[in-house]
Amino acid sequence: MNDPAKQMIYELYLRLLHLNEQKADTDIRSFLEEAIGERQTLPGNMTSIHVVDCIGRHEPINSSTIARKMNLSKANITKISTRLLEEGFIRRFQLTDNKKEVYFRLTPKGRQVFELHEKVHKQKEEQFYTFLDGYSEAELSVILKFMRDMTIRSENEHTKG
Repeated sequence: MNDPAKQMIYELYLRLLHLNEQKADTDIRSFLEEAIGERQTLPGNMTSIHVVDCIGRHEPINSSTIARKMNLSKANITKISTRLLEEGFIRRFQLTDNKKEVYFRLTPKGRQVFELHEKVHKQKEEQFYTFLDGYSEAELSVILKFMRDMTIRSENEHTKG
């Protein structure tokens, strides 16, 4: 490969991936510190927190729908929801017209986790929009195309792998 621009893009892409991993770790620590500062109990891991978030956004919701929305197995959701039930973050119930299907809602304790998670995401979203304010509409259009293409490529690689 002799194209210096493509080589630089690839090198920056790899650097971005590594920085993103480090940032994710920092963001998780920051989220946990904020929860401690607010004297809030959290579920055991970030996947469980994201399940609480999914339930909070779509309640009432069943295991199959959570699994589909989060791209996780039903078995994984069953394991996580069992733990969330035991820890008091969610409650389960059945609709009066469908006794077969089990649905979930957040408890007040789960609602606190959902709201904290939402607050942190809103802060990150606002920071990102402020960052994007430095680009013209034409530049944003190119960035959007690139991000769509990279997302499709990554999804395809993930599906194959």
